[in-house]
Amino acid sequence: MLETIIQEVNAVAWGLPMLILLLGTGIYLTLGLGLMTLRKVPSAVSLLFSGVSGRGDGDIVPFKALMTSLSATIGNIAGVATAITLGGPGALFWMWITALFGMATKYAEGVLAVRYREQDDQGGYSGGPMYYIRNGLSARHGAFATGLAFAFALFGATAGFGLANTVQSNSVAQVLTDNAGVPWWITGLVLMLMVGAVILGGIKRIADTAGAVVPAMAISYIIMSLIVILMNISDVPAAFATIVDSAFNGASAAGGFAGATVWAAIRFGVARGIFSNEAGLGSAPIAHAAAKTDEPVEQGLVAMLGTMIDTLIVCTMTGLVIVLTGVLESGVSGASLTSMAFGAVLPGGEWVVTIGVVVFATTTMMGWAFYGERCVVYLFGTKGIMPFRVLWVLAIPVGAGADLGLIWLVADTLNAFMAIPNLIGLLLLSPVVFALTREYFARKPSGTEVAAE
Repeated sequence: MLETIIQEVNAVAWGLPMLILLLGTGIYLTLGLGLMTLRKVPSAVSLLFSGVSGRGDGDIVPFKALMTSLSATIGNIAGVATAITLGGPGALFWMWITALFGMATKYAEGVLAVRYREQDDQGGYSGGPMYYIRNGLSARHGAFATGLAFAFALFGATAGFGLANTVQSNSVAQVLTDNAGVPWWITGLVLMLMVGAVILGGIKRIADTAGAVVPAMAISYIIMSLIVILMNISDVPAAFATIVDSAFNGASAAGGFAGATVWAAIRFGVARGIFSNEAGLGSAPIAHAAAKTDEPVEQGLVAMLGTMIDTLIVCTMTGLVIVLTGVLESGVSGASLTSMAFGAVLPGGEWVVTIGVVVFATTTMMGWAFYGERCVVYLFGTKGIMPFRVLWVLAIPVGAGADLGLIWLVADTLNAFMAIPNLIGLLLLSPVVFALTREYFARKPSGTEVAAE
């Protein structure tokens, strides 16, 4: 009964209006910025590493801000598999589309996060949609802006429990049970202790952990994916053709795969796309608001790289491995499908996914703990930090033994509830983003590695 109700709510939340709002915002910002987010990728990469030491006010260097935001997204190995299972191979195509336009969305989020951030009474930097909606729109939109900011903070404080806490602990428990026979409750307890030890140290300890773990694991996962792809290189053109064809014509049933319509490919591709890179969701700017920088545009450029790395690189690798190895017809879903794909062509390949899911899921729980915490600070002040951290840690073992299907539905629904106020705020504040961008590239401040074209 509960699952049926959530399915109905989810269908409305991720219906056509939501997809239009999500993609429309990305398209509008991309065009309004003159395709800058696509043209400036090399400059953004240069800026990221040239500014690794950080300058200006903030809690963490820009590089670690990006790694913290990536730590909360790059672990969604199970999300790609779920999208392809429910929407067919074509879902990957719509994930690409979401990411291409999502780069502009993520850029705007990063710019506004730094522009409108605040310091709390403990000296920590707080920012994100709740702050840029309130501080940027209240003068003109009054109670409407205040309500939007409150709604985002409320959903942000609660969404992570489904989106990045229970979903991730469930994925870890699933692959460890499948590949090592580890009982779910043991996984839940170990994760609870590991995550708790890090998040109690706040954003600096989370950022330090993400800065060390995320790059190493991401590179390792990409290398292993490339090995599988190169082993099947002759089938890659056909795999891409299947992905594109399925995106516009649907996927026919075969083996244990039930088939998927074009609408399913679009719906689950876009939904899992935003779940993957969180562009438009409003979570990542909470991390970027803590960056040591006095230039909102520079942090926006760094922020947009997260979408490219997560979806256009890591998710593409995962999707290709699944399509190339033919495991989609097995009827298996989630992290287990990705694990099966690697295991089908590499001796012990399932351990690539097992280790990847464990590491990425753990960092995701850490990153999202900070997001939820900052939303709680907005709602209740710093006195709410410790109660939130305790609840966050206690929820981890609960998720490890819960039903995956129900958790994914709840996560998708909460995704939409977070995205709506954020996307409205981005559209209303787009003139600020455009003005700051024009001013920055006209000024070309000394010391930056970004050169305006």
